[in-house]
Amino acid sequence: MTDDSYTGSDLFVDALTEYGVTHVFGNPGTTELPLMRSIGDADLEYVLGLHEDVAVGMAAGYASTRRYHAHHEDVMPVGVVNLHVAPGLAHGLGNVQNAAWSGAPLVVTAGAHSTDFQHEEPILSGDLADMADEYTKWSAEVQDVSALPTMLRRAFRVALTPPTGPVFLGLPMDVMMAETDGSPERLGSIPTAGRGDPDQLEAAARALETADEPVLVLGDHVARSGIDSIEAATALAEATGAAVYSEMLTCEINYPPEHDQWVSFVSPGADMARDVFDTDTLVFVGCSTNTPYIPYDEEYVPGDATCIHVNADAWEVGKNHPADVAVLGDPGDVMTELASIVDVPAAERERRQKAIPARCEAAREWLFAERDDRSDGSISKAALADALCEVVPEGYVVNESNTSKYPLITRWSLGPEQFISNKNGGLGYGLPATVGAAVAMSQRDDDRPVVGFVGDGSYLYYPQAMYSAARYDLDLTVVVPDNRNYRILKDGMLTIYGGTDEDHEYVGMDFEPGVDLVANAESHGARGLGVSDRSELESTLADAVDDDGPVVVDVAIHD
Repeated sequence: MTDDSYTGSDLFVDALTEYGVTHVFGNPGTTELPLMRSIGDADLEYVLGLHEDVAVGMAAGYASTRRYHAHHEDVMPVGVVNLHVAPGLAHGLGNVQNAAWSGAPLVVTAGAHSTDFQHEEPILSGDLADMADEYTKWSAEVQDVSALPTMLRRAFRVALTPPTGPVFLGLPMDVMMAETDGSPERLGSIPTAGRGDPDQLEAAARALETADEPVLVLGDHVARSGIDSIEAATALAEATGAAVYSEMLTCEINYPPEHDQWVSFVSPGADMARDVFDTDTLVFVGCSTNTPYIPYDEEYVPGDATCIHVNADAWEVGKNHPADVAVLGDPGDVMTELASIVDVPAAERERRQKAIPARCEAAREWLFAERDDRSDGSISKAALADALCEVVPEGYVVNESNTSKYPLITRWSLGPEQFISNKNGGLGYGLPATVGAAVAMSQRDDDRPVVGFVGDGSYLYYPQAMYSAARYDLDLTVVVPDNRNYRILKDGMLTIYGGTDEDHEYVGMDFEPGVDLVANAESHGARGLGVSDRSELESTLADAVDDDGPVVVDVAIHD
C-alpha cells in the first residue's frame, strides 16, 4: 500500500461526507488509526471524548437535536461514533442502550483486529457484532472492503428508517487498510412508516365518535416525527374533544402546553396512570414507555376500555395491552387522516371538553411540585425550575435529573423542539448528550442557549464530558440540581417498603464525602459556579447563561 493509495478508510470517510455527515465522535485506539488518518485528510470534524460512553452520549445528543433541525432544513441527523475494539464498545454500550430507547439515529462503529488475526484471540478482541446486537437495529462486521459501500449505505438507511435508532458496524483493520476502487453508494430516499391501514383508520374514527370521554396519550414518537406531527395531534384533539396527556417517562414535548385540551404528563407510577386512564376510550399514539417503572398490583388500563394504538413501530402496537384498533404508520400522517374523517358534533366535542378542567386539577395534585421556600434561604426543586424559566425561557434543555424532572417540566411550559431527556434512565447520558446538543446547535443559526439539567448522580458518571465542551469551546450551561444523594433510590425504597426517611439506612445512597463540582468542572477546562442561597440563584444562572463558553452551575437543593 502506497501513501497515495485509496483504502477502505478513505471510502468510509468519503461516504460520510457524501451522506452529509460533518462530525465524528469517538475515542481512538490502534485499530482506529487508518480511520483517524483518513479523517485528518477530510472535511470532517473529530470530536474527542475521554471515555467511549461519553462519545456515544455526545453522538446521541447531537443526533436527537439534529433530527429536529432536519424537519426544517436538509441536514443529516445521524450521529456517527467510532469506538475501540471490545473494551471500548463495552464501555459505550450503556449509552447505546439509552440512545436506542430515545430513538436516536446512530451509526456506531468500532475498530477490530484484522480478519486474518482474529482467530489468535489477541488482547482486546471479542465478537463485536454480537456484543452490540441487543441494543441496535442491525449489527454486523465488514469482512471485506468490497462489502463496505453497501454495508455503510445499509447502516445509514436502517438508522434513519422509522422507528429510528442505533446500528453497529465492526471495522477490521485490514478492511480499512485494503486498497479499493470502490466508491460510496447513493443513500437514496428514506421511507416513512406510511399513512395507516384505511380499515383500521375507519375503525378508529368510529370508536372516537361513539366514545364518552376519550383520552389521547402521546408518546415521544410524535415529537420525533416533527412539528407537523404535533400540529396533527392538536387537530385530532380538537376534532374529538379529547383530553391530552404525554406518556409515562415522556422525554420530548409532544403537544403545545398552552393548548386548552392539554392536561399533563403522566408520572411513571401506576397510581396516577390508573386515575388518568379510567375512561372508556384511550388513544395511544407513538408511545414506547407507557408502563410504570416498578411492578404494580392492579392494572392501570381498564380491561373494558376501547384501546386504539397508533405507532410507527409494530413492536409497540398492542405490546402490553390489547389493541382493539391497531394502526401502523407515521403518527403525524395517521392523526392527520383521523382528524379529517372523524365526525364528532360540535355540541358533543364541547361536552367532552368540559371534563378537562377537572382532569387538570387532578393532575396537578398528582404531579405538580409546589414551592417549598424555607426561611433559611435554601433552594427547592420548584424554585430552581422557576428561576430557569425566568432566566432562560427560550433555552434548549437536555435533561437527566430523575427526581427534579417533573418539577422542571410542570412549572416550565417548555414547547416543542425545546426539550430532550434520557428515556431509558441509565445514568451518564445527560452530560455527554448536552455537549453533543451544543455541537449540533453550533451548526445552525439558532441563538437559543443550550442548558443541560443534570442531576449530581448523573453528572458524576462522566464529568470528563466537560473536557470535550471546553476543548471545542462550546457554548452551553450545565445546571446541576445537587441533593448530594441518589434520591430516586430513596424514593424507591419508600415506595417499596414504606415508612419515612428515618426508617431506612439508605446504604450506598449518599455522597459522603461530597464532591466539589465547581473545582471538578474547572479542572476540565470549564467555568464553575456554585449557589446555595435562593436570593442569589437567578443572578448566578444569568451569569452562566451569558457566558459564551461551557459553564457548570452547582445548585445545592434540598429534598
